[in-house]
Amino acid sequence: MSYWALNLVFLAVVAATGIAAAIVAVVGRAPDALRRLAAPLGITAAVLLALTALFDNVMISVGLVGYDPELISGAFVGIAPLEDFAYAIAAVVLLPSVWTLLGADRKEPS
Repeated sequence: MSYWALNLVFLAVVAATGIAAAIVAVVGRAPDALRRLAAPLGITAAVLLALTALFDNVMISVGLVGYDPELISGAFVGIAPLEDFAYAIAAVVLLPSVWTLLGADRKEPS
């Protein structure tokens, strides 16, 4: 199984969770709920991807992590395979989605 195939399993679950959270956010709250989240999530994604690029390249260069060349796509950011960045994107989508689905930001009735 290639790394992209493995990522696909995780990303499908993340995508389904994200879509469900978006529906809950729009239906259960103000219609601009998703728009208000766009900037914070975009900044978080940029920072997390930059840190992933930095630390993955360090870990690979010192030999802490290795990849089977036959299982990677061949696309790299530095020496880190592109497949590694799927987990950073998954984290940016999954955590706020689960938070939304669990109702953490709903106001309690008074």
